[in-house]
Amino acid sequence: MKLPFKVDLSDKVVALTGAGGAIISQFAEAMALCGAKVALLDINYEAAKAVADRIGENALAVETNALNKDSIKAAKALINEKFGKVNFLINGAGGNNPKATTDNEYMTPDIGEDVKTFFDLDEAGLKFVFDLNITSAFLVTQVFAEDMLETGGNIINISSMNAYHPLTKIPAYSAAKAGISNFTEWLAVHFAPMGIRCNAIAPGFFVGNQNRGLLFDKDGNPTPRSHKILSGTPMKRFGDVSELIGSLLFLADDGASGFITGIVIPVDGGFNAYSGV
Repeated sequence: MKLPFKVDLSDKVVALTGAGGAIISQFAEAMALCGAKVALLDINYEAAKAVADRIGENALAVETNALNKDSIKAAKALINEKFGKVNFLINGAGGNNPKATTDNEYMTPDIGEDVKTFFDLDEAGLKFVFDLNITSAFLVTQVFAEDMLETGGNIINISSMNAYHPLTKIPAYSAAKAGISNFTEWLAVHFAPMGIRCNAIAPGFFVGNQNRGLLFDKDGNPTPRSHKILSGTPMKRFGDVSELIGSLLFLADDGASGFITGIVIPVDGGFNAYSGV
């Protein structure tokens, strides 16, 4: 990995949830290259272990269910034993669910009976999306922020463009990410007297395992959804995960952003700024 710039994170012990995924795995690698000790938490141990093996001795893979407080506490105990107290947390666990996704963008009078509408969305799917995004961040922060109370710390959440303007078809995910941005601001205020900063990064459209089937067909051609996204993105392309690293390192470095807390940085090719006209 080539870093856009390097900061000194040699005093950081970082816990990252969702660390087996495309974005957070690269976050872990970047922070390790800057000297941090990184603990990769994921319910998919094999995915996290592959990343940890690639990083080397300053990385630890920990199988963790971010919706189970006992599992999170066990992960923290393991990290504390190997690396010491955690002073940096990245809440990267999240995602959507097809059961909470409508088939069409709009409800119309002539919509067919076989089309999944807002009224057909599954309650279990909605709860799954909220738990995966909001509850996980809440529980993980509850457990790991305790390590930061004496010496301060840094928390970075992963929001989304959905938090600014809800995208069609995915009401639960949009609402959940809006909640993450709001939770980020709440944590920033609540923990400010303890020297704990909390900010968020809101990626625009990046191609990953979760959305590849939505953006490209089986032959690798852009879908109609892709064309709509790119027409609303002034830079007319999808982002590369490497283009998130600069924002991460800026927020990670106390020297660069020590007086910054409670913000959400959009990394979106201009999507949020564009009105469509």
